[in-house]
Amino acid sequence: MVNWHLGTMGFSYKDWVGPFYPADIGARDFLKYYGETFNSVEIDSTFYGTPPVGNVNRWIAVTPEGFKICCKMPKQITHDMELSGARHLLAEFVKVMRLLGDRLGVILIQFPPSFSFEKFPLLKAFLPELPADMRFAVEVRHLSWHAPSQVGQTEDLLREHRVSWAATEYEQLPKRIYRTTDFLYIRFIGKHLQFIRHDSEQNDVTPQLRWWWENIQPHVEHISDLYGYFNNDYAGFAAGTCNRFKSMFGFEVKPLIYPKQERLF
Repeated sequence: MVNWHLGTMGFSYKDWVGPFYPADIGARDFLKYYGETFNSVEIDSTFYGTPPVGNVNRWIAVTPEGFKICCKMPKQITHDMELSGARHLLAEFVKVMRLLGDRLGVILIQFPPSFSFEKFPLLKAFLPELPADMRFAVEVRHLSWHAPSQVGQTEDLLREHRVSWAATEYEQLPKRIYRTTDFLYIRFIGKHLQFIRHDSEQNDVTPQLRWWWENIQPHVEHISDLYGYFNNDYAGFAAGTCNRFKSMFGFEVKPLIYPKQERLF
C-alpha cells in the first residue's frame, strides 16, 4: 500500500488568508493550521540556506505525528557551486535536516535550467556523498536530460544511489515518470508568474491531473511512498488544486474555508 504525501510548495502566502487561512490567525500559526489540512509540505526557504535550528524545532512542534516535511537543498550547493567543493556545506545542511527525525520526507536537489547533461560527471561525483539513510530526489530542468540517449545513463546513476528522478509539470519539459527508487516525487509547477493573485483556481487543470493519476498507476505496486506538491503557478491556488486532486481520486479531503462553488470553470 502506497503512502500518499500530498501538499503544496510553501505555505506562507498572504493571498491564502481568507480562502484558506482564517483571517484571525497570524503568519506564525500558518504551518500549524496547514498541518490540520494536509499531511505534507515542501519547504522552499531552505533553498536560500540551511535553516536555523530554532526554525526546524518549531516545524516539529507545530505539525502532527505522521506529517512529512520535504526541503530543498540550498542553492549555494546546486546553483552557485554546481556541486563542486560543497562537501562541508552538504554536511552542515544534512546535520540540521536530521533534527527533523521522522518528520523528514525527501530532500529535493533542484538544479537550474542551465544545468545540462554535460554536467553529468558533477552529479556522478556528488551522489556518493549523500547519506544512504536519507531520501533524496533530483530535479533537472534542461531538456538534454530527456534525450533518449541520455535517459538510460541518468536512470542507472540514480538507481545506483536510490535517488528519485523528480517528475515535473513545468513549462518546456516533457511530462515523464522515471521510477528510479522505491518512491516517487512529483511537482506540479506550471508557468511562472501567470497569475497576479493566488487566492482561487483560475485554470481548469482537471485533464492534467487525470493524466498524472493514470500514469502513476503502473508504478504503484513498486513504490512505498509518493510525494506530490502543487505550486500556486499551476492553477492559481495551490491549496485548492491539492484538494481537487485528492477529491478526484478518493482521498479524504478537509474542505477549505471559502464557500464551495457549484462550478469553477
